[in-house]
Amino acid sequence: MDITIQALVMGVVQGLTEFLPVSSSGHLIVVPYLFGWTDPFITSLEFTVMLHIGTLVALLAYFWRDWLRLVPAGLATIRDRSLRGDPDRRLAWLLVAATIPAGVVGLLFNDLIENSVRQVGLVALMLVIGAAILWLAERAGGRNRSAEEITFPLAVAIGGAQTFALLPGISRSGISISAGLFAGLDREAAARFAFLMATPITAAAAAYEVLKVVRGVDELVGVSTTPLVVGMAASLVSGLLAIAVLLRFLRRNSTDVFVAYRVVLALVVVVVWLGLGR
Repeated sequence: MDITIQALVMGVVQGLTEFLPVSSSGHLIVVPYLFGWTDPFITSLEFTVMLHIGTLVALLAYFWRDWLRLVPAGLATIRDRSLRGDPDRRLAWLLVAATIPAGVVGLLFNDLIENSVRQVGLVALMLVIGAAILWLAERAGGRNRSAEEITFPLAVAIGGAQTFALLPGISRSGISISAGLFAGLDREAAARFAFLMATPITAAAAAYEVLKVVRGVDELVGVSTTPLVVGMAASLVSGLLAIAVLLRFLRRNSTDVFVAYRVVLALVVVVVWLGLGR
């Protein structure tokens, strides 16, 4: 298959699975494996970073009004040394608190995890574990709290849960939404907070990977510009669609459909893996 078509498929997969609670990192490993795609560019970490930049732009494009309020509010808090009862100031610093655990763990262990856990068998296992966590969260959470009721300890706890998303197959949105549900948030509030929290983490991770390439720590795999642009554009467009659809879906529906999808995908991966003798 033409590499541009492969890049298009990977971009759509990244955009959808970054925000649906099914694990984008797991899908970016599993999809080439299932289709037998072996091009070094398609399977490279560098291409994955570019796709994540596409979904970062999707996050900023969808929530731009929120960030136009939150960033000045956060800066005003520093200037005044007070939250002043302003919900935007409070939310801005809740997001800062939630970002710290994943930022610290990612900085310390990201390279180790990237180089040691990118196996399809482990992805299948993490898909099932993530499904079990999401299933339990649906049933354990009261879903009677709004985003305004998030406390600073709770924000740190949700951010701490996000650190497990470094394992391919867990899902950043999935584990963050699960943590929010366990804390009693309603589904839409849990997802919205997860997406806002993901923005600085995704930006920091992308900047870190790009910096490694610029410094020569990682080398970009040679490829023409077209597949790269197609993949990033596809991740942007499909990411915007996924955010809008998921937030609307969660207003009236549970996450059980994603639990079922994760388990089915894990079974497919295991069957193919065993069939190929790997």
